Amino acid sequence: MKCEHCTRKECSKKTKTDDQENASVDVPSPAQENGEKGEFHKLADAKIFLSDCLACDSCVSAEEGIQVSQQNAKDFFQVLNLNKKCDTSKHKVLAVSVCPQSLPYFAAKFSLSVTDASRRLCGFLKSLGVHYVFDTTIAADFSILESQKEFVRRFRQHNEEEPALPMLTSACPGWVRYAERVLGHPVTPHLCTAKSPQQIMGSLVKDYFARRQNLSPDKIFHVIVAPCYDKKLEALQEDVPMASRGSRGTDCVLTSGEIAQMMEQSDVLVRDAALDTLFGDVKEEELRRHDGAGSDGYLAHIFRHAAKELFNEDVGEVTYRALRNKDFQEVTLEKSGEVLLRFAAAYGFRNIQNVVLKLKKGKFPYHFVEVLACAGGCLNGRGQAQTADGRTDKALLQKMKGIYADIPVQLPEASTHVQELYQEWLDGTDSPRVQEALHTAYQGPGQPADSRDIKW
Repeated sequence: MKCEHCTRKECSKKTKTDDQENASVDVPSPAQENGEKGEFHKLADAKIFLSDCLACDSCVSAEEGIQVSQQNAKDFFQVLNLNKKCDTSKHKVLAVSVCPQSLPYFAAKFSLSVTDASRRLCGFLKSLGVHYVFDTTIAADFSILESQKEFVRRFRQHNEEEPALPMLTSACPGWVRYAERVLGHPVTPHLCTAKSPQQIMGSLVKDYFARRQNLSPDKIFHVIVAPCYDKKLEALQEDVPMASRGSRGTDCVLTSGEIAQMMEQSDVLVRDAALDTLFGDVKEEELRRHDGAGSDGYLAHIFRHAAKELFNEDVGEVTYRALRNKDFQEVTLEKSGEVLLRFAAAYGFRNIQNVVLKLKKGKFPYHFVEVLACAGGCLNGRGQAQTADGRTDKALLQKMKGIYADIPVQLPEASTHVQELYQEWLDGTDSPRVQEALHTAYQGPGQPADSRDIKW
């Protein structure tokens, strides 16, 4: 199938030949073009392979291809090198935010506990010249809490004439990009409007943290460490509404695999260090995660909240039932033989296609679907746990799953920092600032009419 908005035949397709899988974006970085070579020039440029790309039929514009190619190790080190060479008035404050699904990868790869892995990673980044290293779990707290509220509102407003259900999650950039650029109506109205953890973390760093540190947002260079390449494309569309106009929340995304490569190639002396917090706390906080087997667990959190809020039912353990395959599972709340809530988790492109097909046919029985482009969830992102030939390292992934499962789960509602931020940063839980900072709107198919000469 040809993309409806392609202008060239080199459209990416999910059904790929071996040659297509090896095609890559290889655009020279500014450092290469200007002949600049920093102390870390031996590191390889990042290449984005078609097999790592979005699980959709959509192309990437030439401008986007160039911008994504700039999100690599050399351009990260270019900023570090400029800090060492240029006048202090031109220095950037480097902040790195690490996704919780990345830490088990470092722990498994380097045979460390997840706490020791976070300290080693933090120490490595600071040895390079990074000023702050954060955990993005707090941003996922906000995203889940806002998604919970939105689902309850949709459930109460839903009717046959103007259906508000099912609600489809919006935290996975590969899925959202596919929905926006290829599917459009009738799918996009069902996307949850809560921003993804990466988008919210961008606002936290560039707005809340910047003001706390008396910094202009453009003085901060914010890097996200993530399990997948789609996060690089997501960063291109992020802005910070309450910061200066045009300020991007995330300046660069590096995959866990890219960071691991840096660590393996570096001979810098590393001293372990504790993760920082947005609040300047000196005390190291315990690592925690959300209630998902390989992701942030939107389904489990929203299911429990909806059961209590809508039906006054307390749900303890959420019981998943596998249907078509292990990546398509169902959760139901039943009372007196009646199904009150029917949720599903659909991971991987094949399951997504089945969801979309049933939704378009009007034969969709679910109130809510947690949608992720990667089979197996975020732990199995293509930016980590890959063998040299680009396949999933199953043994490493199995270790990662065990490590992730052992991280303590904390409900978003239990975070005192989140409640404080709602008041201090957003003027309350229902203020206009909440809508501005934590929610977004979606576009239908169609892109700017610029040339699309990047082969994916």
